[in-house]
Amino acid sequence: MLKIVPNLTDQVYDALVEEICDGRLRAGTHLVQERLADRFGVSRQPIQQVMSLLKADGMVEECGRRGLFVAPLDPGRMRNHYGIRAALDGWAARQAAARIAADPSLSGALKVQGASIAEAARTAAAEGDSVSLMRRDDDFHFMLYAASGNPMLATTAEPHWRFLRRAMVDVLRQAERPEVIWKQHAEILEAVLAGDGDTAERLAVSHVENACELLASALEMAQQREAGR
Repeated sequence: MLKIVPNLTDQVYDALVEEICDGRLRAGTHLVQERLADRFGVSRQPIQQVMSLLKADGMVEECGRRGLFVAPLDPGRMRNHYGIRAALDGWAARQAAARIAADPSLSGALKVQGASIAEAARTAAAEGDSVSLMRRDDDFHFMLYAASGNPMLATTAEPHWRFLRRAMVDVLRQAERPEVIWKQHAEILEAVLAGDGDTAERLAVSHVENACELLASALEMAQQREAGR
């Protein structure tokens, strides 16, 4: 089988997105293109392309002659991304439930996968590893996208996740205890496994909307504290 190797632009883009989401590149960090080119061993052209992509994603902003900086998180933009995610996640949960209702044999593998992700999340929470916990959250939701049977769901949702992961790492622990979030995940999965599309969709939408308000509120409070210093 032919293995597709990402081009230089994709590799650098993925690396910088990861660092911004993980908090290694925090809001306000100056991104000097020459230094980035040296660091990644590439020419200026891929770096320029990456900066354009990051600006489109809302992760980088241009501050006049000062250059490019990691953009601060915008609570309003966060709510917009979450609004789209609520629609996608609700539809994914409903479709996954409909598939299981039509073919109950699909439930076994999904149940095992869900249990494995939940166990990994419990370990991450016990260790206080917020980055790993965020990734397990990713795993759960992308599991439901795959279970929906629509391969376009994950690719459609990914740009919104890229923006939201930044906030999840920094303020998830402030916004709500991990066990509450994973209880909600378990309830969504239970409805999906039961083939109950109405309940699965309602729970999935509510879960995303609650996360939106909790994270946005925590972010706004953090920004107010920072402005008051």
